[in-house]
Amino acid sequence: MAAPVIVVPGHPAWRDGKRYMWLTATVVPLTAIVGYGLWHRTGVGLHWWITPLFVFVLVPLLDLTSPPDPVNPPEQARAALEADRYYRHCTYLYLPLAGIALVLGTIAWAGGNLSVLARLGAVISVGTATGVGITTAHELGHRRGRLERGLARLMLAASGYGHFLVEHNRGHHVRVATPEDPASARLGEGFWRFWPRTVFGGLRSAWALEAGRLRRHGRRVVSARNEVLRGWLLTAALFGTLAGVLGVGVLVFLAAQALVGVTLLEGVNYIEHYGLARARTPTGRYEPVTPAHSWNSDAVISNLALYQLQRHSDHHAHPTRRYQTLRSFAESPQLPGGYATLLIVAFLPPWWFRLMDGRVLAHYGGDLARAHGDPARTRKLTDRYRA
Repeated sequence: MAAPVIVVPGHPAWRDGKRYMWLTATVVPLTAIVGYGLWHRTGVGLHWWITPLFVFVLVPLLDLTSPPDPVNPPEQARAALEADRYYRHCTYLYLPLAGIALVLGTIAWAGGNLSVLARLGAVISVGTATGVGITTAHELGHRRGRLERGLARLMLAASGYGHFLVEHNRGHHVRVATPEDPASARLGEGFWRFWPRTVFGGLRSAWALEAGRLRRHGRRVVSARNEVLRGWLLTAALFGTLAGVLGVGVLVFLAAQALVGVTLLEGVNYIEHYGLARARTPTGRYEPVTPAHSWNSDAVISNLALYQLQRHSDHHAHPTRRYQTLRSFAESPQLPGGYATLLIVAFLPPWWFRLMDGRVLAHYGGDLARAHGDPARTRKLTDRYRA
């Protein structure tokens, strides 16, 4: 079925050739559901590994063998694209599928007849589904409508990251590419050093932001109006219900899959702004956010699977744009691959440094003092690359 033609007077007709490909993201929870079904039918624990094989093997292979997609929708089509509810329904669909994957994984764990290999596969499969679900929540959480923001909170409950909307929207988007942002990775900072800084720093930041908001409005911090507490209570209700029905032993599974999901999210955060910095203006303030402050990727398959999160430069420069209208900019620093490909590299710091530090150096014309990093580390890297 062909996508509808968008006609704007005075401009050429246009259609979104990727319209039905945006459903690609739902393959992630679907593979976890299929993995459960095949395991349940055959008893073979290896079926639980379908999801990580799809995300971390097949998607990178497809990205590497497919031409990049730098095509932008025409600006005159933006209003029609953003008004088309089909694109919203693509994100809405993710939530029930991820919920089914989470429940099935919990049921399998509670049954007690999973091998060690199958248990590990179940944790990674479901954690990957809920981790990509944070990306879905990210898209929905940038919207003002109650439905979309409500669905975002429900999706975040599965990974225990209910504070993410507060920190991301009111913290990260304000402080991105500055030393004050816990989600902006520094040049020379390995992922496993970045992980505790961003996880606990983001949590502290979210609480401070929400406490400040409530105090400004004369409200009590510990109250039903606290968005951070409401997010955590949703997780407690979800995990508590599953534990009440299936036994407290499933809390181990629920915590482990949440840890996987959070680690995948923070791996993406690590990649998105590694080493990039906003300069100080003569007034002492940071320069406005531009497409130069986020790494960009036009890897087509992972862009489809992540609602074009990899067009991150446009997202930060224009955070209200919906995913189907995000653009690729030639002036944005470019990643050497999509997120699915680079995540594994990011988890191996020596490989990551070899892959990315030279790109940061090139982006700043050889002057790493302009980068976001420890001054001693940047001087050392500058001397090494010049040699």
